[in-house]
Amino acid sequence: MLSWHTAGVAWLVTEDARVLASAEVADSRATRRRGLLGRDHLDGAIVLSPCRWVHTIGMQFPIDVAFLDQDGVVVKTMQMRQRRIGVPVWHARLIVEAEAGAFARWGLRVGDVVSVRPNDEHSNDDRNDDRDTDDRDTDDRNDDHGAFRHDAS
Repeated sequence: MLSWHTAGVAWLVTEDARVLASAEVADSRATRRRGLLGRDHLDGAIVLSPCRWVHTIGMQFPIDVAFLDQDGVVVKTMQMRQRRIGVPVWHARLIVEAEAGAFARWGLRVGDVVSVRPNDEHSNDDRNDDRDTDDRDTDDRNDDHGAFRHDAS
């Protein structure tokens, strides 16, 4: 199952625990709409969720785009130049965008399974130090926060 979170910064991690990049998370209508507009580069990636299509109108650089389904499986990748309108990918649940060429460097391809993991400042043990062990399975990692849930690993 795809892992979600509510923090603004996260890590893109493959099924075999390989970290691809840091990622900004755009999980509100305003942050998705703003996306990469007005930027001249991107370090890492940006995750748009929920999202099924993107455009590059008004963007200053070409991007790699990965469409992920509800299980985090990459169902399509493409590179988009500036001033283009993409076609919706109906099976997509979220989109990962990065500067053009990033996916080739990361080795990201169709069929890969990717999760979005929070950039926690504290380990799970630190967060649970003051809790009774019976409460551990009810901490905030299991709460539903709209489109994003904390990763349980």
